[in-house]
Amino acid sequence: MVFGTFDRLHPGHEYFLDEASKHGSLTVVVARDENVMKIKGHLPVENEKKRAKEIKKGFPDAKVIPGDPKDFLGPVRKFKPDVIFLGYDQKLPPGLKRKDLKCRIKRARSYMQHRFKSSLHRPVCAQELADIR
Repeated sequence: MVFGTFDRLHPGHEYFLDEASKHGSLTVVVARDENVMKIKGHLPVENEKKRAKEIKKGFPDAKVIPGDPKDFLGPVRKFKPDVIFLGYDQKLPPGLKRKDLKCRIKRARSYMQHRFKSSLHRPVCAQELADIR
């Protein structure tokens, strides 16, 4: 099982999903727009339905599900994965601790993070520019 925003699916995401699929059947939990806003402080460029559709198109054998809007552990309790696969720089959601997870945790290696890190490709809004200045 993997979790992520997967905004504007790029080769770094594809590498991550390919690596995760090597550990068994792949369940992809796509972050809800409202949770992205809570965690990252901004909405994704693509909405959750578009992001899920792009993953399904690129990974047709994967089970692609929306995240739980209120309970980050909801999909874990429902699907009981053997492994949760995290990105090289991915953190657990706020309030969630490693001990809360009753399965193995594996972490992907980075893939050209200087080119394929989502934050490098996200448009910056005028308010964020004003905050930087």
